Amino acid sequence: MAKEVEHTDDGRYIVVGGRRWRATDPAIPEDRSAELRSILMAWRREVKRTSGAPESRAGVQATKVALGERGTPWWEQTEDERRARWEADVPRPGEDGQ
Repeated sequence: MAKEVEHTDDGRYIVVGGRRWRATDPAIPEDRSAELRSILMAWRREVKRTSGAPESRAGVQATKVALGERGTPWWEQTEDERRARWEADVPRPGEDGQ
């Protein structure tokens, strides 16, 4: 059974091992959030496979931006900016010339 993730009171961060990390944008529809998490895991495997190649790290970065975990904080964006961010195309490894 999955362990419940601790969030800060404002919901903007998760706490793992006493360290705060930006939470995924809660407005992302579940199907898109699941797709982005799948893409993120594929990029993380690619980082390991390529010993941290810049292209692989860029894939992780792009996916984390789409999730709202990096880049402009999702709580500082308009609804339209948030939607555009998570709807942006984020290729999997091996797609789009990768």
